[in-house]
Amino acid sequence: MRRTSGVLLHLTSLPSRFGIGDLGPEALRFAEFLTMAGQSRWQMLPITPTASCLGNSPYSSFSAFAGNTLCISPEGLCDDGLLTRQELSSFVLPEKDLVDFQAVERSKGAMLRQVFERRMGAGDLEDESGFAEFRAHNGSWLPDYALFMALKDYFGGVAWPSWPQDIRLRLDSALQGYGTLLHREILFQEFCQWLFFRQWGRLRWELARLDVELVGDVPIYVTLDSADVWANTHLFKLDEDGQPLFVAGVPPDYFSKTGQRWGNPVFHWEACRAEGFAWWIRRMRHSFGLFDLVRLDHFRGFAGYWEIPVEEKTAINGEWVPALGLEMLTALQEAHGHLPLIAEDLGVITEDVVALKEHFGLPGMKILQFGFGLHTPTCPDAPHNHEQNCVVYTGTHDNNTTRGWFESGEAGPGMRRVLARYLGRKVTADNVVREFIRMALASPGRDAVLPAQDLLDLDASHRMNTPGTSKGNWGWRLPQDQLCVCGAGRARAEGLRGLCELFGRTPQDDESDPAPD
Repeated sequence: MRRTSGVLLHLTSLPSRFGIGDLGPEALRFAEFLTMAGQSRWQMLPITPTASCLGNSPYSSFSAFAGNTLCISPEGLCDDGLLTRQELSSFVLPEKDLVDFQAVERSKGAMLRQVFERRMGAGDLEDESGFAEFRAHNGSWLPDYALFMALKDYFGGVAWPSWPQDIRLRLDSALQGYGTLLHREILFQEFCQWLFFRQWGRLRWELARLDVELVGDVPIYVTLDSADVWANTHLFKLDEDGQPLFVAGVPPDYFSKTGQRWGNPVFHWEACRAEGFAWWIRRMRHSFGLFDLVRLDHFRGFAGYWEIPVEEKTAINGEWVPALGLEMLTALQEAHGHLPLIAEDLGVITEDVVALKEHFGLPGMKILQFGFGLHTPTCPDAPHNHEQNCVVYTGTHDNNTTRGWFESGEAGPGMRRVLARYLGRKVTADNVVREFIRMALASPGRDAVLPAQDLLDLDASHRMNTPGTSKGNWGWRLPQDQLCVCGAGRARAEGLRGLCELFGRTPQDDESDPAPD
Protein backbone atom coordinates (compact mmCIF):
# COMPACT_ATOMS: atom_id res chain seq x y z
CA MET A 1 0.00 0.00 0.00
CA ARG A 2 1.40 3.37 -1.00
CA ARG A 3 1.63 5.94 1.79
CA THR A 4 1.91 9.60 0.86
CA SER A 5 2.47 12.99 2.40
CA GLY A 6 1.65 16.41 1.01
CA VAL A 7 1.30 20.09 1.82
CA LEU A 8 -1.81 22.27 1.83
CA LEU A 9 -1.02 25.67 0.30
CA HIS A 10 -3.44 27.65 -1.80
CA LEU A 11 -2.18 29.10 -5.07
CA THR A 12 -2.96 32.69 -4.03
CA SER A 13 -0.76 32.28 -0.93
CA LEU A 14 2.46 31.86 -2.88
CA PRO A 15 5.00 34.71 -2.82
CA SER A 16 4.92 37.05 -5.80
CA ARG A 17 5.95 40.57 -6.75
CA PHE A 18 2.46 41.14 -8.13
CA GLY A 19 0.41 41.07 -4.93
CA ILE A 20 -0.95 37.52 -5.10
CA GLY A 21 0.34 34.01 -5.69
CA ASP A 22 0.18 32.92 -9.31
CA LEU A 23 1.13 30.26 -11.85
CA GLY A 24 4.61 31.65 -12.35
CA PRO A 25 8.11 30.91 -11.04
CA GLU A 26 7.18 30.68 -7.34
CA ALA A 27 4.75 27.84 -8.08
CA LEU A 28 7.59 25.87 -9.63
CA ARG A 29 9.93 26.72 -6.74
CA PHE A 30 7.37 25.39 -4.27
CA ALA A 31 6.92 22.23 -6.32
CA GLU A 32 10.67 21.70 -6.24
CA PHE A 33 10.58 22.11 -2.46
CA LEU A 34 7.92 19.40 -2.26
CA THR A 35 10.11 17.01 -4.21
CA MET A 36 13.15 17.73 -2.02
CA ALA A 37 10.99 17.27 1.09
CA GLY A 38 9.77 13.84 -0.06
CA GLN A 39 6.23 15.06 -0.63
CA SER A 40 3.95 13.47 -3.19
CA ARG A 41 1.06 15.93 -3.21
CA TRP A 42 0.24 19.62 -3.35
CA GLN A 43 -3.27 20.41 -2.14
CA MET A 44 -5.02 23.67 -3.07
CA LEU A 45 -8.35 25.33 -2.38
CA PRO A 46 -10.73 25.92 -5.33
CA ILE A 47 -9.07 27.75 -8.24
CA THR A 48 -12.26 29.31 -9.62
CA PRO A 49 -12.62 33.11 -9.91
CA THR A 50 -12.78 35.16 -6.72
CA ALA A 51 -14.09 38.70 -6.30
CA SER A 52 -14.01 41.33 -3.58
CA CYS A 53 -17.80 41.64 -3.83
CA LEU A 54 -18.03 37.94 -2.89
CA GLY A 55 -15.66 38.24 0.07
CA ASN A 56 -12.65 36.93 -1.91
CA SER A 57 -13.57 33.40 -0.91
CA PRO A 58 -12.46 30.61 -3.27
CA TYR A 59 -15.68 28.87 -2.21
CA SER A 60 -17.81 31.70 -3.65
CA SER A 61 -17.35 32.22 -7.35
CA PHE A 62 -18.99 33.47 -10.51
CA SER A 63 -18.29 30.05 -12.05
CA ALA A 64 -17.72 26.45 -11.02
CA PHE A 65 -15.63 25.89 -14.17
CA ALA A 66 -13.60 29.03 -14.91
CA GLY A 67 -10.10 29.72 -13.61
CA ASN A 68 -9.09 32.58 -11.33
CA THR A 69 -7.46 35.05 -13.70
CA LEU A 70 -5.90 36.91 -10.75
CA CYS A 71 -3.49 33.97 -10.70
CA ILE A 72 -2.24 34.48 -14.26
CA SER A 73 1.52 34.98 -14.09
CA PRO A 74 2.87 38.23 -15.58
CA GLU A 75 6.24 36.50 -16.04
CA GLY A 76 4.47 33.80 -18.00
CA LEU A 77 2.88 36.39 -20.26
CA CYS A 78 6.31 37.90 -20.75
CA ASP A 79 7.72 34.50 -21.73
CA ASP A 80 4.94 34.24 -24.33
CA GLY A 81 5.83 37.60 -25.80
CA LEU A 82 2.61 39.24 -24.60
CA LEU A 83 4.39 41.65 -22.23
CA THR A 84 7.88 43.12 -22.28
CA ARG A 85 10.31 42.90 -19.36
CA GLN A 86 10.11 46.66 -19.01
CA GLU A 87 6.32 46.55 -18.73
CA LEU A 88 6.38 44.07 -15.84
CA SER A 89 7.50 46.76 -13.39
CA SER A 90 4.27 48.71 -13.85
CA PHE A 91 2.30 45.79 -12.37
CA VAL A 92 4.49 45.18 -9.31
CA LEU A 93 2.63 45.83 -6.05
CA PRO A 94 4.01 46.68 -2.58
CA GLU A 95 4.97 43.64 -0.53
CA LYS A 96 2.34 42.85 2.12
CA ASP A 97 1.66 39.98 4.50
CA LEU A 98 -1.91 39.66 3.18
CA VAL A 99 -3.30 39.85 -0.34
CA ASP A 100 -4.82 43.24 -1.10
CA PHE A 101 -7.48 41.78 -3.37
CA GLN A 102 -8.86 45.08 -4.62
CA ALA A 103 -5.41 46.32 -5.59
CA VAL A 104 -4.69 43.03 -7.35
CA GLU A 105 -8.01 43.19 -9.21
CA ARG A 106 -7.15 46.66 -10.51
CA SER A 107 -3.58 45.77 -11.46
CA LYS A 108 -4.26 42.39 -13.06
CA GLY A 109 -7.36 43.78 -14.77
CA ALA A 110 -5.31 46.53 -16.40
CA MET A 111 -2.59 44.06 -17.36
CA LEU A 112 -5.00 41.65 -19.03
CA ARG A 113 -6.75 44.46 -20.91
CA GLN A 114 -3.40 45.63 -22.22
CA VAL A 115 -2.42 42.14 -23.35
CA PHE A 116 -5.82 41.59 -24.99
CA GLU A 117 -5.78 44.86 -26.92
CA ARG A 118 -2.25 44.18 -28.09
CA ARG A 119 -3.22 40.70 -29.26
CA MET A 120 -6.33 42.00 -31.02
CA GLY A 121 -4.23 44.59 -32.80
CA ALA A 122 -1.84 41.88 -34.03
CA GLY A 123 -4.48 40.02 -36.03
CA ASP A 124 -7.66 37.98 -35.83
CA LEU A 125 -7.54 36.32 -32.42
CA GLU A 126 -10.51 34.07 -33.23
CA ASP A 127 -8.54 32.41 -36.02
CA GLU A 128 -5.63 31.43 -33.79
CA SER A 129 -5.63 27.64 -33.64
CA GLY A 130 -4.79 27.28 -29.96
CA PHE A 131 -7.49 29.74 -28.91
CA ALA A 132 -10.05 28.19 -31.24
CA GLU A 133 -9.27 24.72 -29.91
CA PHE A 134 -9.63 25.94 -26.32
CA ARG A 135 -13.03 27.49 -27.07
CA ALA A 136 -14.27 24.34 -28.76
CA HIS A 137 -13.01 22.04 -25.99
CA ASN A 138 -14.74 24.13 -23.29
CA GLY A 139 -17.94 24.86 -25.14
CA SER A 140 -20.14 23.39 -22.41
CA TRP A 141 -19.37 26.24 -19.98
CA LEU A 142 -17.17 28.93 -21.56
CA PRO A 143 -19.81 30.74 -23.70
CA ASP A 144 -22.21 31.06 -20.76
CA TYR A 145 -19.46 32.24 -18.44
CA ALA A 146 -18.03 34.79 -20.88
CA LEU A 147 -21.46 36.23 -21.66
CA PHE A 148 -22.35 36.28 -17.96
CA MET A 149 -19.23 38.27 -17.07
CA ALA A 150 -19.73 40.63 -20.00
CA LEU A 151 -23.33 41.23 -18.91
CA LYS A 152 -22.29 41.86 -15.30
CA ASP A 153 -19.93 44.56 -16.49
CA TYR A 154 -22.55 46.01 -18.85
CA PHE A 155 -25.17 46.20 -16.08
CA GLY A 156 -22.82 47.76 -13.55
CA GLY A 157 -22.04 44.65 -11.54
CA VAL A 158 -25.56 43.91 -10.28
CA ALA A 159 -26.55 40.29 -9.70
CA TRP A 160 -28.28 38.52 -12.57
CA PRO A 161 -31.74 38.30 -10.90
CA SER A 162 -31.82 42.13 -11.24
CA TRP A 163 -31.08 42.13 -14.97
CA PRO A 164 -33.80 42.97 -17.53
CA GLN A 165 -36.32 40.17 -17.77
CA ASP A 166 -35.47 39.08 -21.32
CA ILE A 167 -31.83 38.32 -20.56
CA ARG A 168 -32.54 37.19 -16.99
CA LEU A 169 -34.81 34.53 -18.49
CA ARG A 170 -32.30 33.84 -21.28
CA LEU A 171 -34.73 34.40 -24.14
CA ASP A 172 -33.13 33.45 -27.46
CA SER A 173 -33.56 36.94 -28.90
CA ALA A 174 -31.84 38.48 -25.86
CA LEU A 175 -28.97 35.99 -25.89
CA GLN A 176 -28.37 36.70 -29.57
CA GLY A 177 -28.74 40.48 -29.22
CA TYR A 178 -26.44 40.87 -26.23
CA GLY A 179 -24.02 38.39 -27.76
CA THR A 180 -23.64 40.69 -30.74
CA LEU A 181 -23.56 43.88 -28.67
CA LEU A 182 -20.92 42.56 -26.25
CA HIS A 183 -18.92 40.47 -28.69
CA ARG A 184 -15.57 42.09 -27.92
CA GLU A 185 -16.03 41.85 -24.15
CA ILE A 186 -17.08 38.20 -24.47
CA LEU A 187 -13.94 37.56 -26.49
CA PHE A 188 -11.87 39.24 -23.76
CA GLN A 189 -13.31 36.94 -21.10
CA GLU A 190 -12.63 33.87 -23.21
CA PHE A 191 -9.11 35.08 -23.96
CA CYS A 192 -8.34 35.50 -20.23
CA GLN A 193 -9.55 31.97 -19.53
CA TRP A 194 -7.33 30.67 -22.32
CA LEU A 195 -4.33 32.40 -20.76
CA PHE A 196 -5.11 30.91 -17.34
CA PHE A 197 -5.59 27.35 -18.51
CA ARG A 198 -2.57 27.49 -20.81
CA GLN A 199 -0.40 28.43 -17.82
CA TRP A 200 -2.19 25.84 -15.71
CA GLY A 201 -1.32 23.15 -18.22
CA ARG A 202 2.34 24.12 -18.09
CA LEU A 203 2.35 23.88 -14.28
CA ARG A 204 0.71 20.46 -14.48
CA TRP A 205 3.44 19.34 -16.86
CA GLU A 206 6.15 20.51 -14.44
CA LEU A 207 4.43 18.79 -11.52
CA ALA A 208 4.23 15.54 -13.46
CA ARG A 209 7.94 15.85 -14.23
CA LEU A 210 8.60 16.21 -10.50
CA ASP A 211 6.21 13.35 -9.59
CA VAL A 212 3.99 15.67 -7.57
CA GLU A 213 0.26 15.04 -7.68
CA LEU A 214 -2.15 17.95 -7.49
CA VAL A 215 -5.14 17.80 -5.15
CA GLY A 216 -8.03 20.13 -5.88
CA ASP A 217 -11.18 21.14 -4.06
CA VAL A 218 -14.76 21.22 -5.35
CA PRO A 219 -17.40 22.97 -3.21
CA ILE A 220 -20.73 21.19 -3.19
CA TYR A 221 -22.63 24.46 -3.70
CA VAL A 222 -22.32 27.28 -6.21
CA THR A 223 -22.98 30.99 -5.80
CA LEU A 224 -26.41 32.41 -6.65
CA ASP A 225 -24.82 35.19 -8.71
CA SER A 226 -22.96 32.83 -11.02
CA ALA A 227 -23.05 31.71 -14.61
CA ASP A 228 -23.92 28.21 -13.36
CA VAL A 229 -27.18 29.24 -11.69
CA TRP A 230 -28.14 31.77 -14.38
CA ALA A 231 -27.71 29.15 -17.13
CA ASN A 232 -29.30 26.30 -15.14
CA THR A 233 -32.04 27.80 -12.98
CA HIS A 234 -34.07 24.59 -13.19
CA LEU A 235 -31.42 22.75 -11.16
CA PHE A 236 -31.93 24.97 -8.08
CA LYS A 237 -34.80 25.79 -5.74
CA LEU A 238 -35.55 29.32 -6.93
CA ASP A 239 -38.67 31.45 -7.27
CA GLU A 240 -39.85 32.90 -10.59
CA ASP A 241 -37.62 35.96 -10.11
CA GLY A 242 -34.48 33.86 -9.70
CA GLN A 243 -34.26 34.33 -5.94
CA PRO A 244 -33.61 31.31 -3.69
CA LEU A 245 -36.47 29.77 -1.74
CA PHE A 246 -33.98 28.04 0.55
CA VAL A 247 -30.28 28.48 1.20
CA ALA A 248 -27.52 26.13 2.28
CA GLY A 249 -25.55 25.95 5.50
CA VAL A 250 -24.88 23.75 8.49
CA PRO A 251 -26.50 23.58 11.93
CA PRO A 252 -24.77 24.80 15.11
CA ASP A 253 -21.42 23.02 15.53
CA TYR A 254 -17.82 23.32 16.71
CA PHE A 255 -17.31 26.47 14.64
CA SER A 256 -20.51 28.41 15.42
CA LYS A 257 -23.27 28.34 18.05
CA THR A 258 -25.82 29.58 15.51
CA GLY A 259 -24.58 27.36 12.70
CA GLN A 260 -23.40 28.68 9.37
CA ARG A 261 -25.83 30.28 6.91
CA TRP A 262 -23.83 30.13 3.69
CA GLY A 263 -26.54 31.66 1.52
CA ASN A 264 -25.96 29.46 -1.56
CA PRO A 265 -29.06 28.19 -3.36
CA VAL A 266 -29.71 24.49 -2.76
CA PHE A 267 -30.01 21.97 -5.56
CA HIS A 268 -33.30 20.72 -6.91
CA TRP A 269 -32.06 17.14 -6.83
CA GLU A 270 -35.05 15.69 -8.68
CA ALA A 271 -34.36 18.06 -11.58
CA CYS A 272 -30.71 16.98 -11.56
CA ARG A 273 -31.85 13.37 -11.75
CA ALA A 274 -34.25 14.12 -14.62
CA GLU A 275 -31.34 15.12 -16.87
CA GLY A 276 -29.13 12.25 -15.78
CA PHE A 277 -27.00 14.47 -13.51
CA ALA A 278 -25.43 15.90 -16.67
CA TRP A 279 -24.32 19.18 -15.06
CA TRP A 280 -22.66 17.35 -12.16
CA ILE A 281 -20.90 14.97 -14.55
CA ARG A 282 -19.57 17.88 -16.62
CA ARG A 283 -18.43 19.69 -13.51
CA MET A 284 -16.60 16.75 -11.96
CA ARG A 285 -14.99 15.55 -15.19
CA HIS A 286 -13.73 19.10 -15.72
CA SER A 287 -12.14 18.97 -12.25
CA PHE A 288 -10.68 15.51 -12.86
CA GLY A 289 -8.96 16.96 -15.91
CA LEU A 290 -7.32 19.66 -13.80
CA PHE A 291 -6.28 17.63 -10.75
CA ASP A 292 -5.01 14.17 -9.91
CA LEU A 293 -7.32 13.98 -6.90
CA VAL A 294 -10.28 16.11 -5.81
CA ARG A 295 -11.52 16.87 -2.31
CA LEU A 296 -15.31 16.92 -2.45
CA ASP A 297 -16.26 19.62 0.02
CA HIS A 298 -19.18 19.11 2.44
CA PHE A 299 -19.55 15.48 1.43
CA ARG A 300 -22.26 14.92 4.00
CA GLY A 301 -24.49 17.17 1.87
CA PHE A 302 -24.64 14.43 -0.77
CA ALA A 303 -26.47 12.19 1.72
CA GLY A 304 -28.57 14.88 3.36
CA TYR A 305 -28.18 18.65 3.51
CA TRP A 306 -29.20 21.42 5.89
CA GLU A 307 -31.89 23.49 4.15
CA ILE A 308 -32.63 26.93 5.60
CA PRO A 309 -35.69 29.01 4.61
CA VAL A 310 -34.34 32.11 2.90
CA GLU A 311 -36.04 34.46 5.36
CA GLU A 312 -34.10 33.01 8.32
CA LYS A 313 -31.17 35.16 9.44
CA THR A 314 -29.19 32.30 11.02
CA ALA A 315 -28.85 28.59 10.35
CA ILE A 316 -30.61 27.50 13.53
CA ASN A 317 -34.07 26.94 12.04
CA GLY A 318 -33.13 24.72 9.12
CA GLU A 319 -33.87 21.04 8.55
CA TRP A 320 -32.13 18.00 7.14
CA VAL A 321 -33.33 17.09 3.64
CA PRO A 322 -32.31 13.89 1.79
CA ALA A 323 -30.05 14.31 -1.25
CA LEU A 324 -29.42 12.06 -4.26
CA GLY A 325 -25.68 11.71 -3.85
CA LEU A 326 -25.71 7.94 -4.31
CA GLU A 327 -27.42 8.25 -7.68
CA MET A 328 -25.25 11.18 -8.76
CA LEU A 329 -21.96 9.50 -7.86
CA THR A 330 -23.11 6.28 -9.50
CA ALA A 331 -23.87 8.17 -12.70
CA LEU A 332 -20.47 9.87 -12.46
CA GLN A 333 -18.72 6.55 -11.95
CA GLU A 334 -20.47 5.08 -14.97
CA ALA A 335 -19.41 8.08 -17.07
CA HIS A 336 -15.85 8.44 -15.79
CA GLY A 337 -14.82 5.17 -14.18
CA HIS A 338 -12.64 5.41 -11.09
CA LEU A 339 -13.56 8.33 -8.82
CA PRO A 340 -10.36 10.09 -7.63
CA LEU A 341 -12.09 11.75 -4.68
CA ILE A 342 -11.49 12.61 -1.04
CA ALA A 343 -14.69 12.88 0.99
CA GLU A 344 -14.69 15.91 3.29
CA ASP A 345 -16.71 14.11 5.96
CA LEU A 346 -16.43 16.63 8.78
CA GLY A 347 -19.27 17.95 10.91
CA VAL A 348 -22.45 16.08 11.79
CA ILE A 349 -21.80 12.65 10.29
CA THR A 350 -24.60 10.11 10.32
CA GLU A 351 -24.74 6.47 9.24
CA ASP A 352 -26.03 7.35 5.76
CA VAL A 353 -22.98 9.56 5.15
CA VAL A 354 -20.62 6.78 6.23
CA ALA A 355 -22.49 4.30 4.03
CA LEU A 356 -22.24 6.64 1.01
CA LYS A 357 -18.50 7.11 1.50
CA GLU A 358 -17.86 3.40 1.96
CA HIS A 359 -20.04 2.43 -1.01
CA PHE A 360 -17.53 4.16 -3.32
CA GLY A 361 -14.47 3.33 -1.21
CA LEU A 362 -13.62 7.00 -0.71
CA PRO A 363 -11.07 8.15 1.88
CA GLY A 364 -12.42 10.51 4.51
CA MET A 365 -10.61 13.17 6.54
CA LYS A 366 -9.15 13.04 10.05
CA ILE A 367 -8.25 16.28 11.85
CA LEU A 368 -5.82 15.93 14.72
CA GLN A 369 -7.03 19.14 16.38
CA PHE A 370 -10.38 17.42 16.88
CA GLY A 371 -8.87 14.30 18.44
CA PHE A 372 -8.12 15.25 22.03
CA GLY A 373 -10.48 15.62 24.99
CA LEU A 374 -12.75 13.44 27.10
CA HIS A 375 -13.82 11.59 23.94
CA THR A 376 -10.28 10.66 22.83
CA PRO A 377 -10.53 6.87 23.45
CA THR A 378 -13.31 6.53 20.85
CA CYS A 379 -12.78 9.68 18.77
CA PRO A 380 -12.26 8.87 15.08
CA ASP A 381 -9.83 11.80 14.77
CA ALA A 382 -7.46 10.40 17.43
CA PRO A 383 -4.53 8.63 15.71
CA HIS A 384 -5.11 5.20 17.27
CA ASN A 385 -8.57 5.12 15.66
CA HIS A 386 -7.47 6.09 12.14
CA GLU A 387 -8.30 3.58 9.42
CA GLN A 388 -5.92 3.14 6.51
CA ASN A 389 -8.28 4.63 3.94
CA CYS A 390 -8.19 8.20 5.18
CA VAL A 391 -6.32 11.50 4.79
CA VAL A 392 -4.85 12.84 8.04
CA TYR A 393 -4.48 16.59 8.59
CA THR A 394 -3.08 18.50 11.54
CA GLY A 395 -5.73 21.08 10.60
CA THR A 396 -7.41 22.48 7.50
CA HIS A 397 -7.87 25.94 6.00
CA ASP A 398 -10.90 26.35 8.31
CA ASN A 399 -8.91 25.55 11.45
CA ASN A 400 -6.61 27.74 13.44
CA THR A 401 -2.94 27.02 12.93
CA THR A 402 -1.85 24.27 15.31
CA ARG A 403 0.27 26.66 17.34
CA GLY A 404 -2.61 29.15 17.41
CA TRP A 405 -5.00 26.38 18.44
CA PHE A 406 -2.75 25.43 21.36
CA GLU A 407 -2.09 28.98 22.50
CA SER A 408 -5.72 30.07 22.33
CA GLY A 409 -8.74 28.94 24.30
CA GLU A 410 -9.56 26.36 21.61
CA ALA A 411 -7.20 23.89 23.26
CA GLY A 412 -8.29 24.33 26.85
CA PRO A 413 -6.58 22.87 29.93
CA GLY A 414 -8.50 19.59 29.62
CA MET A 415 -7.37 19.08 26.03
CA ARG A 416 -3.80 19.92 26.93
CA ARG A 417 -3.78 17.38 29.77
CA VAL A 418 -5.18 14.66 27.51
CA LEU A 419 -2.66 15.52 24.81
CA ALA A 420 0.22 15.27 27.30
CA ARG A 421 -1.05 11.89 28.53
CA TYR A 422 -1.49 10.70 24.96
CA LEU A 423 2.06 11.59 23.97
CA GLY A 424 3.64 10.72 27.29
CA ARG A 425 5.49 14.03 27.54
CA LYS A 426 4.89 17.67 28.33
CA VAL A 427 3.42 19.62 25.41
CA THR A 428 4.12 23.33 25.01
CA ALA A 429 3.51 25.99 22.41
CA ASP A 430 7.06 25.47 21.23
CA ASN A 431 6.78 21.73 20.54
CA VAL A 432 3.08 21.11 19.82
CA VAL A 433 3.44 21.61 16.06
CA ARG A 434 6.36 19.21 15.86
CA GLU A 435 4.37 16.61 17.81
CA PHE A 436 1.31 17.01 15.58
CA ILE A 437 3.35 16.66 12.40
CA ARG A 438 4.94 13.51 13.77
CA MET A 439 1.53 12.09 14.72
CA ALA A 440 0.12 12.85 11.28
CA LEU A 441 3.01 11.18 9.48
CA ALA A 442 3.04 8.18 11.86
CA SER A 443 -0.71 7.61 11.52
CA PRO A 444 -2.01 4.38 9.96
CA GLY A 445 -3.84 6.67 7.53
CA ARG A 446 -2.60 6.15 4.00
CA ASP A 447 -2.29 9.86 3.22
CA ALA A 448 -1.18 12.83 5.32
CA VAL A 449 -1.44 16.53 4.48
CA LEU A 450 0.27 19.31 6.42
CA PRO A 451 -0.84 22.96 6.13
CA ALA A 452 2.05 25.22 5.13
CA GLN A 453 1.44 27.34 8.24
CA ASP A 454 2.15 24.32 10.44
CA LEU A 455 5.34 23.51 8.58
CA LEU A 456 6.47 27.00 9.52
CA ASP A 457 5.14 26.77 13.13
CA LEU A 458 3.08 29.95 12.68
CA ASP A 459 0.63 31.41 15.19
CA ALA A 460 -3.04 32.36 14.90
CA SER A 461 -2.32 35.58 13.02
CA HIS A 462 -1.51 33.41 9.98
CA ARG A 463 -4.85 31.64 9.88
CA MET A 464 -6.39 31.31 6.39
CA ASN A 465 -10.09 31.37 7.29
CA THR A 466 -12.35 31.68 10.32
CA PRO A 467 -15.75 30.14 9.47
CA GLY A 468 -18.72 32.33 10.27
CA THR A 469 -16.78 35.57 9.74
CA SER A 470 -16.83 37.68 6.58
CA LYS A 471 -13.70 39.82 6.92
CA GLY A 472 -9.98 39.18 7.14
CA ASN A 473 -10.04 35.78 5.47
CA TRP A 474 -8.30 34.14 2.50
CA GLY A 475 -5.45 36.63 2.20
CA TRP A 476 -2.58 34.85 3.98
CA ARG A 477 0.69 34.80 2.04
CA LEU A 478 3.68 32.53 2.39
CA PRO A 479 6.80 34.47 3.40
CA GLN A 480 9.47 34.61 0.73
CA ASP A 481 12.10 31.83 0.66
CA GLN A 482 10.54 29.76 3.47
CA LEU A 483 9.37 26.73 1.46
CA CYS A 484 11.91 26.49 -1.33
CA VAL A 485 15.12 24.57 -2.04
CA CYS A 486 17.56 27.15 -0.66
CA GLY A 487 18.46 28.62 2.73
CA ALA A 488 16.02 27.91 5.56
CA GLY A 489 13.73 26.18 3.09
CA ARG A 490 16.36 23.59 2.26
CA ALA A 491 16.91 22.66 5.89
CA ARG A 492 13.15 22.44 6.42
CA ALA A 493 12.81 20.20 3.36
CA GLU A 494 15.54 17.85 4.54
CA GLY A 495 13.98 17.56 8.00
CA LEU A 496 10.54 16.79 6.58
CA ARG A 497 11.97 14.23 4.17
CA GLY A 498 13.68 12.47 7.07
CA LEU A 499 10.39 12.10 8.93
CA CYS A 500 8.58 10.93 5.80
CA GLU A 501 11.27 8.30 5.18
CA LEU A 502 10.97 7.11 8.78
CA PHE A 503 7.20 6.65 8.44
CA GLY A 504 7.26 5.24 4.91
CA ARG A 505 5.76 8.23 3.11
CA THR A 506 8.35 9.12 0.48
CA PRO A 507 7.95 7.90 -3.13
CA GLN A 508 10.91 5.49 -2.99
CA ASP A 509 9.43 3.83 0.11
CA ASP A 510 7.38 1.73 -2.30
CA GLU A 511 10.62 0.01 -3.29
CA SER A 512 12.86 -0.09 -0.23
CA ASP A 513 13.04 0.75 3.45
CA PRO A 514 15.07 3.71 4.68
CA ALA A 515 18.59 2.85 5.82
CA PRO A 516 19.20 3.00 9.58
CA ASP A 517 21.26 5.84 11.01
